[in-house]
Amino acid sequence: MSETKTPQDTCVLVTGGCGFIGSHTVVVLLQRGYKVVVVDNLSNASPVVLERIIQIVGQEAAEQLTFCEADVRDAEVLEKVFSQHDIDAVIHFAGYKAVGESVQKPIEYFSNNIGNTLALVDVMRRHDCKSIVFSSSATVYGDPDALPLTEESPKKPATNPYGWTKWMIEEILHSLVVPDPDWNVVLLRYFNPIGAHPSGLIGEDPKGIPNNLVPYVAQVAVGRRDAVHVFGDDYDTPDGTGVRDYIHVMDLAEGHAAALAWMAGRTGCEVFNLGTGRGSSVLEVIQAYAAACGRELPYVIEPRRAGDVTANYADCTKARELLGWVARYGIAEMCRDSWNWQSHNPNGYDG
Repeated sequence: MSETKTPQDTCVLVTGGCGFIGSHTVVVLLQRGYKVVVVDNLSNASPVVLERIIQIVGQEAAEQLTFCEADVRDAEVLEKVFSQHDIDAVIHFAGYKAVGESVQKPIEYFSNNIGNTLALVDVMRRHDCKSIVFSSSATVYGDPDALPLTEESPKKPATNPYGWTKWMIEEILHSLVVPDPDWNVVLLRYFNPIGAHPSGLIGEDPKGIPNNLVPYVAQVAVGRRDAVHVFGDDYDTPDGTGVRDYIHVMDLAEGHAAALAWMAGRTGCEVFNLGTGRGSSVLEVIQAYAAACGRELPYVIEPRRAGDVTANYADCTKARELLGWVARYGIAEMCRDSWNWQSHNPNGYDG
Protein backbone atom coordinates (compact mmCIF):
# COMPACT_ATOMS: atom_id res chain seq x y z
CA MET A 1 0.00 0.00 0.00
CA SER A 2 1.24 3.53 -0.75
CA GLU A 3 2.21 5.60 2.27
CA THR A 4 0.77 8.90 3.34
CA LYS A 5 3.66 11.37 3.34
CA THR A 6 4.05 15.14 3.24
CA PRO A 7 5.12 16.61 -0.12
CA GLN A 8 8.52 17.41 1.42
CA ASP A 9 9.01 13.71 2.14
CA THR A 10 7.69 12.54 -1.24
CA CYS A 11 9.82 11.92 -4.32
CA VAL A 12 7.94 11.89 -7.62
CA LEU A 13 9.31 10.56 -10.90
CA VAL A 14 7.87 12.55 -13.82
CA THR A 15 8.39 10.93 -17.21
CA GLY A 16 8.20 13.38 -20.09
CA GLY A 17 8.57 16.21 -17.59
CA CYS A 18 10.02 18.62 -20.17
CA GLY A 19 6.94 18.45 -22.39
CA PHE A 20 4.01 20.87 -22.43
CA ILE A 21 1.86 19.42 -19.65
CA GLY A 22 4.78 17.77 -17.86
CA SER A 23 6.76 21.00 -17.43
CA HIS A 24 3.79 22.88 -15.96
CA THR A 25 3.13 19.98 -13.58
CA VAL A 26 6.78 19.94 -12.49
CA VAL A 27 6.46 23.65 -11.62
CA VAL A 28 3.40 22.99 -9.43
CA LEU A 29 5.03 20.01 -7.71
CA LEU A 30 8.22 21.93 -6.91
CA GLN A 31 6.22 24.88 -5.61
CA ARG A 32 4.37 22.49 -3.29
CA GLY A 33 7.61 21.10 -1.90
CA TYR A 34 7.88 17.75 -3.68
CA LYS A 35 11.20 16.24 -4.69
CA VAL A 36 10.99 15.71 -8.45
CA VAL A 37 13.02 13.49 -10.77
CA VAL A 38 12.40 14.15 -14.47
CA VAL A 39 13.22 11.54 -17.10
CA ASP A 40 12.88 12.85 -20.67
CA ASN A 41 14.74 11.97 -23.86
CA LEU A 42 14.10 15.50 -25.25
CA SER A 43 12.89 14.03 -28.55
CA ASN A 44 9.98 16.47 -28.52
CA ALA A 45 11.16 18.96 -25.91
CA SER A 46 13.92 21.46 -25.27
CA PRO A 47 16.53 21.50 -22.48
CA VAL A 48 15.73 25.23 -22.17
CA VAL A 49 12.55 24.13 -20.37
CA LEU A 50 14.59 23.16 -17.32
CA GLU A 51 16.21 26.60 -17.13
CA ARG A 52 12.79 28.23 -17.38
CA ILE A 53 11.34 25.98 -14.65
CA ILE A 54 14.18 27.05 -12.34
CA GLN A 55 13.47 30.72 -13.17
CA ILE A 56 9.83 30.25 -12.21
CA VAL A 57 10.22 28.28 -8.97
CA GLY A 58 13.45 29.87 -7.69
CA GLN A 59 16.75 28.34 -6.68
CA GLU A 60 15.64 26.87 -3.36
CA ALA A 61 12.76 24.85 -4.83
CA ALA A 62 14.92 23.96 -7.86
CA GLU A 63 17.35 22.16 -5.55
CA GLN A 64 14.67 19.47 -5.26
CA LEU A 65 14.75 18.88 -9.05
CA THR A 66 16.86 16.17 -10.72
CA PHE A 67 17.00 15.65 -14.49
CA CYS A 68 17.95 12.50 -16.36
CA GLU A 69 18.09 12.61 -20.17
CA ALA A 70 16.97 9.12 -21.15
CA ASP A 71 14.32 7.12 -22.97
CA VAL A 72 11.76 5.61 -20.62
CA ARG A 73 12.02 2.36 -22.62
CA ASP A 74 15.61 2.03 -21.35
CA ALA A 75 15.05 -0.28 -18.37
CA GLU A 76 18.73 -0.12 -17.40
CA VAL A 77 18.57 3.64 -16.92
CA LEU A 78 15.26 3.37 -15.07
CA GLU A 79 16.86 0.84 -12.73
CA LYS A 80 19.57 3.39 -11.91
CA VAL A 81 17.02 6.13 -11.34
CA PHE A 82 15.01 3.98 -8.92
CA SER A 83 18.19 2.78 -7.18
CA GLN A 84 19.54 6.32 -6.72
CA HIS A 85 16.25 7.93 -5.66
CA ASP A 86 13.63 6.70 -3.24
CA ILE A 87 10.73 7.13 -5.69
CA ASP A 88 7.32 7.18 -4.00
CA ALA A 89 5.09 7.77 -7.02
CA VAL A 90 5.27 8.24 -10.78
CA ILE A 91 3.44 10.64 -13.08
CA HIS A 92 3.68 9.19 -16.58
CA PHE A 93 3.54 11.73 -19.44
CA ALA A 94 6.20 10.36 -21.77
CA GLY A 95 4.94 9.37 -25.20
CA TYR A 96 4.43 10.40 -28.79
CA LYS A 97 1.30 12.51 -29.13
CA ALA A 98 0.65 13.66 -32.73
CA VAL A 99 -2.62 12.15 -33.94
CA GLY A 100 -1.89 12.57 -37.64
CA GLU A 101 1.64 11.23 -37.34
CA SER A 102 0.35 8.19 -35.47
CA VAL A 103 -1.70 7.21 -38.54
CA GLN A 104 1.47 7.33 -40.65
CA LYS A 105 3.69 5.67 -38.04
CA PRO A 106 1.56 3.18 -36.11
CA ILE A 107 4.47 0.84 -35.29
CA GLU A 108 6.50 3.67 -33.79
CA TYR A 109 3.54 4.86 -31.71
CA PHE A 110 2.65 1.44 -30.34
CA SER A 111 6.30 0.58 -29.72
CA ASN A 112 7.10 3.84 -27.93
CA ASN A 113 3.94 4.59 -25.95
CA ILE A 114 3.06 1.07 -24.89
CA GLY A 115 6.68 -0.07 -24.71
CA ASN A 116 7.75 2.69 -22.36
CA THR A 117 4.77 2.03 -20.08
CA LEU A 118 5.58 -1.67 -19.82
CA ALA A 119 9.26 -0.94 -19.13
CA LEU A 120 8.27 1.61 -16.50
CA VAL A 121 5.79 -0.49 -14.52
CA ASP A 122 8.14 -3.48 -14.63
CA VAL A 123 10.92 -1.47 -12.96
CA MET A 124 8.40 0.09 -10.56
CA ARG A 125 7.25 -3.38 -9.52
CA ARG A 126 10.83 -4.51 -8.85
CA HIS A 127 11.39 -1.50 -6.61
CA ASP A 128 8.04 -1.86 -4.85
CA CYS A 129 6.86 1.52 -6.12
CA LYS A 130 3.25 0.95 -7.09
CA SER A 131 1.68 4.41 -7.27
CA ILE A 132 1.22 5.85 -10.76
CA VAL A 133 -0.75 8.71 -12.29
CA PHE A 134 -1.24 8.26 -16.04
CA SER A 135 -1.67 11.03 -18.58
CA SER A 136 -4.68 9.69 -20.47
CA SER A 137 -7.10 11.41 -22.79
CA ALA A 138 -10.76 11.99 -23.54
CA THR A 139 -10.05 10.36 -26.92
CA VAL A 140 -10.87 7.06 -25.19
CA TYR A 141 -14.55 8.09 -25.23
CA GLY A 142 -14.59 8.29 -29.03
CA ASP A 143 -17.76 9.71 -30.57
CA PRO A 144 -19.93 10.23 -27.48
CA ASP A 145 -23.44 8.84 -27.12
CA ALA A 146 -24.40 11.62 -24.71
CA LEU A 147 -22.89 14.78 -23.24
CA PRO A 148 -21.41 15.73 -20.88
CA LEU A 149 -19.03 12.80 -20.62
CA THR A 150 -18.68 11.20 -17.20
CA GLU A 151 -16.14 8.62 -16.07
CA GLU A 152 -18.89 6.04 -16.52
CA SER A 153 -19.33 6.89 -20.20
CA PRO A 154 -18.30 3.91 -22.34
CA LYS A 155 -14.88 3.72 -23.91
CA LYS A 156 -15.24 3.53 -27.69
CA PRO A 157 -12.92 2.16 -30.37
CA ALA A 158 -10.19 4.68 -31.07
CA THR A 159 -10.01 6.44 -34.43
CA ASN A 160 -6.20 6.50 -34.66
CA PRO A 161 -3.14 4.69 -33.25
CA TYR A 162 -2.41 7.51 -30.78
CA GLY A 163 -5.90 7.09 -29.31
CA TRP A 164 -5.45 3.33 -29.18
CA THR A 165 -2.23 3.72 -27.16
CA LYS A 166 -4.11 5.72 -24.51
CA TRP A 167 -6.94 3.19 -24.59
CA MET A 168 -4.60 0.22 -24.23
CA ILE A 169 -2.34 1.74 -21.58
CA GLU A 170 -5.42 2.39 -19.45
CA GLU A 171 -6.26 -1.31 -19.77
CA ILE A 172 -2.68 -2.33 -18.92
CA LEU A 173 -2.59 -0.17 -15.79
CA HIS A 174 -6.06 -1.22 -14.69
CA SER A 175 -5.08 -4.87 -15.04
CA LEU A 176 -2.12 -4.43 -12.66
CA VAL A 177 -4.51 -4.04 -9.74
CA VAL A 178 -6.28 -7.36 -10.40
CA PRO A 179 -3.49 -9.75 -9.32
CA ASP A 180 -1.79 -7.24 -7.00
CA PRO A 181 -4.17 -4.99 -5.02
CA ASP A 182 -1.23 -2.97 -3.67
CA TRP A 183 -1.10 -1.05 -6.95
CA ASN A 184 -2.39 2.50 -6.74
CA VAL A 185 -3.41 3.79 -10.19
CA VAL A 186 -5.06 7.06 -11.21
CA LEU A 187 -6.05 7.58 -14.85
CA LEU A 188 -6.52 11.26 -15.70
CA ARG A 189 -8.54 11.78 -18.86
CA TYR A 190 -7.68 15.23 -20.19
CA PHE A 191 -9.89 17.13 -22.51
CA ASN A 192 -8.08 19.86 -24.56
CA PRO A 193 -5.15 21.47 -22.72
CA ILE A 194 -4.18 24.96 -23.89
CA GLY A 195 -2.70 28.13 -22.38
CA ALA A 196 0.70 28.57 -20.77
CA HIS A 197 2.31 29.53 -17.49
CA PRO A 198 1.27 33.12 -16.63
CA SER A 199 4.94 34.15 -16.56
CA GLY A 200 5.23 33.48 -20.29
CA LEU A 201 8.39 31.46 -19.62
CA ILE A 202 7.02 28.02 -20.50
CA GLY A 203 4.29 26.98 -22.90
CA GLU A 204 3.41 24.73 -25.81
CA ASP A 205 6.15 24.44 -28.45
CA PRO A 206 5.09 21.86 -31.05
CA LYS A 207 7.66 20.68 -33.57
CA GLY A 208 6.64 21.18 -37.19
CA ILE A 209 3.03 21.97 -38.11
CA PRO A 210 0.88 22.07 -34.96
CA ASN A 211 -1.69 19.28 -34.73
CA ASN A 212 -3.95 21.11 -32.30
CA LEU A 213 -6.04 24.22 -32.79
CA VAL A 214 -4.62 26.73 -30.31
CA PRO A 215 -0.90 26.36 -31.09
CA TYR A 216 -1.84 26.79 -34.75
CA VAL A 217 -3.90 29.90 -33.95
CA ALA A 218 -0.96 31.21 -31.90
CA GLN A 219 1.41 30.79 -34.84
CA VAL A 220 -1.02 32.66 -37.09
CA ALA A 221 -1.23 35.43 -34.47
CA VAL A 222 2.54 35.75 -34.34
CA GLY A 223 2.90 35.71 -38.14
CA ARG A 224 4.42 32.27 -38.63
CA ARG A 225 1.38 31.00 -40.56
CA ASP A 226 -1.06 32.72 -42.92
CA ALA A 227 -4.46 31.59 -41.67
CA VAL A 228 -6.22 29.15 -39.36
CA HIS A 229 -7.74 26.15 -41.11
CA VAL A 230 -11.19 25.38 -39.72
CA PHE A 231 -12.18 21.81 -40.56
CA GLY A 232 -15.94 21.80 -41.07
CA ASP A 233 -18.59 24.46 -40.47
CA ASP A 234 -21.62 22.20 -40.93
CA TYR A 235 -21.66 20.42 -37.57
CA ASP A 236 -24.80 20.42 -35.43
CA THR A 237 -23.46 23.18 -33.15
CA PRO A 238 -24.49 26.84 -32.67
CA ASP A 239 -22.00 28.15 -35.26
CA GLY A 240 -21.42 24.94 -37.22
CA THR A 241 -17.87 24.36 -35.99
CA GLY A 242 -16.72 21.60 -33.65
CA VAL A 243 -17.08 22.11 -29.89
CA ARG A 244 -14.41 21.03 -27.42
CA ASP A 245 -13.75 21.35 -23.70
CA TYR A 246 -10.57 23.42 -23.44
CA ILE A 247 -8.70 23.43 -20.13
CA HIS A 248 -5.90 25.71 -18.99
CA VAL A 249 -2.64 23.80 -18.65
CA MET A 250 -2.14 25.26 -15.16
CA ASP A 251 -5.53 23.90 -14.06
CA LEU A 252 -4.43 20.56 -15.49
CA ALA A 253 -1.12 20.72 -13.61
CA GLU A 254 -3.00 21.46 -10.38
CA GLY A 255 -5.19 18.42 -11.15
CA HIS A 256 -2.11 16.18 -11.11
CA ALA A 257 -1.00 17.57 -7.77
CA ALA A 258 -4.52 17.06 -6.40
CA ALA A 259 -4.54 13.45 -7.66
CA LEU A 260 -1.14 12.80 -6.09
CA ALA A 261 -2.28 14.14 -2.72
CA TRP A 262 -5.57 12.21 -2.86
CA MET A 263 -4.04 8.85 -3.77
CA ALA A 264 -1.48 8.82 -0.95
CA GLY A 265 -2.28 5.88 1.32
CA ARG A 266 -4.82 4.39 -1.11
CA THR A 267 -4.85 1.42 -3.45
CA GLY A 268 -6.92 0.44 -6.48
CA CYS A 269 -7.63 2.18 -9.77
CA GLU A 270 -9.63 5.38 -10.25
CA VAL A 271 -10.48 7.43 -13.32
CA PHE A 272 -11.00 11.21 -13.37
CA ASN A 273 -12.04 13.59 -16.12
CA LEU A 274 -10.12 16.86 -16.14
CA GLY A 275 -11.88 19.58 -18.10
CA THR A 276 -13.95 22.69 -17.46
CA GLY A 277 -17.34 21.14 -18.20
CA ARG A 278 -17.95 23.82 -20.84
CA GLY A 279 -17.55 23.52 -24.58
CA SER A 280 -16.15 26.20 -26.89
CA SER A 281 -16.43 26.12 -30.67
CA VAL A 282 -13.49 26.55 -33.03
CA LEU A 283 -14.75 30.00 -34.06
CA GLU A 284 -15.20 31.03 -30.41
CA VAL A 285 -11.57 30.09 -29.72
CA ILE A 286 -10.35 32.08 -32.73
CA GLN A 287 -12.39 35.09 -31.56
CA ALA A 288 -11.05 34.78 -28.00
CA TYR A 289 -7.50 34.60 -29.32
CA ALA A 290 -8.12 37.62 -31.55
CA ALA A 291 -9.24 39.54 -28.45
CA ALA A 292 -6.11 38.43 -26.59
CA CYS A 293 -3.70 39.55 -29.29
CA GLY A 294 -5.68 42.63 -30.29
CA ARG A 295 -6.30 41.92 -33.96
CA GLU A 296 -8.51 39.87 -36.24
CA LEU A 297 -7.12 36.49 -37.23
CA PRO A 298 -7.73 35.15 -40.74
CA TYR A 299 -9.26 31.71 -41.12
CA VAL A 300 -10.40 29.50 -43.98
CA ILE A 301 -13.10 26.85 -43.89
CA GLU A 302 -11.95 23.40 -45.00
CA PRO A 303 -13.87 20.11 -45.36
CA ARG A 304 -14.39 18.05 -42.21
CA ARG A 305 -11.54 15.82 -41.09
CA ALA A 306 -12.16 12.10 -40.76
CA GLY A 307 -12.45 11.04 -37.13
CA ASP A 308 -13.44 14.45 -35.73
CA VAL A 309 -16.49 14.39 -33.47
CA THR A 310 -19.16 17.11 -33.34
CA ALA A 311 -18.86 18.02 -29.68
CA ASN A 312 -17.03 16.81 -26.63
CA TYR A 313 -17.05 18.18 -23.08
CA ALA A 314 -16.66 16.81 -19.59
CA ASP A 315 -18.59 16.31 -16.41
CA CYS A 316 -15.91 16.90 -13.75
CA THR A 317 -18.11 16.34 -10.69
CA LYS A 318 -16.01 13.36 -9.55
CA ALA A 319 -12.77 15.37 -9.54
CA ARG A 320 -14.47 18.15 -7.60
CA GLU A 321 -15.98 15.82 -5.00
CA LEU A 322 -13.02 13.47 -4.47
CA LEU A 323 -9.96 15.53 -5.39
CA GLY A 324 -11.29 18.90 -4.34
CA TRP A 325 -10.23 20.15 -7.78
CA VAL A 326 -12.09 22.61 -10.01
CA ALA A 327 -10.85 24.31 -13.17
CA ARG A 328 -10.49 28.03 -12.46
CA TYR A 329 -9.75 29.56 -15.84
CA GLY A 330 -12.03 30.36 -18.77
CA ILE A 331 -11.27 30.50 -22.49
CA ALA A 332 -10.30 34.21 -22.33
CA GLU A 333 -7.59 33.53 -19.73
CA MET A 334 -6.38 30.48 -21.64
CA CYS A 335 -5.93 32.52 -24.82
CA ARG A 336 -4.40 35.44 -22.89
CA ASP A 337 -1.71 33.22 -21.37
CA SER A 338 -1.09 31.38 -24.63
CA TRP A 339 -0.58 34.71 -26.40
CA ASN A 340 1.70 35.96 -23.61
CA TRP A 341 3.89 32.87 -24.13
CA GLN A 342 3.82 32.95 -27.94
CA SER A 343 4.39 36.71 -28.27
CA HIS A 344 7.44 36.55 -25.98
CA ASN A 345 8.67 33.34 -27.60
CA PRO A 346 7.63 33.62 -31.28
CA ASN A 347 9.77 30.64 -32.22
CA GLY A 348 9.10 28.68 -29.05
CA TYR A 349 12.16 27.69 -27.05
CA ASP A 350 14.35 28.45 -30.07
CA GLY A 351 13.88 32.16 -29.47
